[in-house]
Amino acid sequence: MTQSRSPYGVLAATLFIVLFLLFAYSVAEVLLLLFAAALFALYLGAFTDFLESRLRLPRPVGVAVGFLSTMALLGLIGGLIIPPVLAQTQELVSALPGLLAQWESSLFRLATRYPVLSQMMPASASGHGYFDAALKRMGGYFAGLVPYVFTGVRIVIDVISVLVMGMYLALRPQLYRAGVIALVPLVHRSLANDILDDLSHTLRSWIVGQLLAMSFLGILTWMGLLLLHVPYALAFGVFTSLVVIVPFFGTLVSTLLPALFVLGQGDVLHSLLVVLLGVFLHLVEANLVQPMIMERAVKLPPVLSVLSVLVMAKLLGIIGLLVAVPVLATTLVLVRRIYVHRIVEGKGFRRTLRDPEDADVNGELRMDNGQ
Repeated sequence: MTQSRSPYGVLAATLFIVLFLLFAYSVAEVLLLLFAAALFALYLGAFTDFLESRLRLPRPVGVAVGFLSTMALLGLIGGLIIPPVLAQTQELVSALPGLLAQWESSLFRLATRYPVLSQMMPASASGHGYFDAALKRMGGYFAGLVPYVFTGVRIVIDVISVLVMGMYLALRPQLYRAGVIALVPLVHRSLANDILDDLSHTLRSWIVGQLLAMSFLGILTWMGLLLLHVPYALAFGVFTSLVVIVPFFGTLVSTLLPALFVLGQGDVLHSLLVVLLGVFLHLVEANLVQPMIMERAVKLPPVLSVLSVLVMAKLLGIIGLLVAVPVLATTLVLVRRIYVHRIVEGKGFRRTLRDPEDADVNGELRMDNGQ
């Protein structure tokens, strides 16, 4: 006979889970740093594995070469791009008040010509300073981000922490992998090992795809805007490469921002060409570049991607936007491998053979531990 569970045991387990979730939420930013370090370790590990297989370098040497090469490349790119980007961004910010004044004048003229539009406009738009109020609201919003983003000591500590943890994780990945698997009951350790393999493969594919997509969109946006004679093309190109990490919303903003800037100068056809350029580049990236890079490794439904961005932004603010997609990819792997395969499909956790996708490279099925 099966012994019924004590209600006190269920209550204690529920209380423990609730307290654990509250604790995890209270240290969410630290956990995000650990997650970012794991992503960096996966990138560094892929670089190191390539050096080990091709040049037969020891792993510590490969990690050091990969880290130093990455830092040197970032420093070179930063030295070439940051000064002109800062200059163009400063010019863009300086020109923004005049641009907003032109938009406001055009809006007032349209409201005078079309009374229906005047009735639809908010009350604050009946006089001058409508965009000034909008800028103040935006300034108040971004002012809350400045202490987190631009506080020198904190951001330096966070970046160094991510780099150091990432290097240690990449240097001895099996140590930390074995530690995680050791926390799992013996009968489930083979499944845990499979899940970690799946996560590693999925997140590596996302990292490679994201880096190439950022480079692709940034360079081609810069070149396209140069051909269309759009001012501050380099600044807009770098901005596009950075915000593409946020699905849908990054695409929308990076497409509309340069178009609105050109529209403010009174050239509607020019603005339409800029929009068409952005739409074309994003369509090529989404339908050609991403599938070629990621193949079938990262299956992220668009609706879930947008939902994950909204949820992470609500819970963790701007920093949540940066990790929304990899967190979603991780969650989908766990849901698919544990909930769907084991519970919904009835395969159970004490299985005899692995799933078809769990077969090793030779196509052989192995027995689980404890069976």
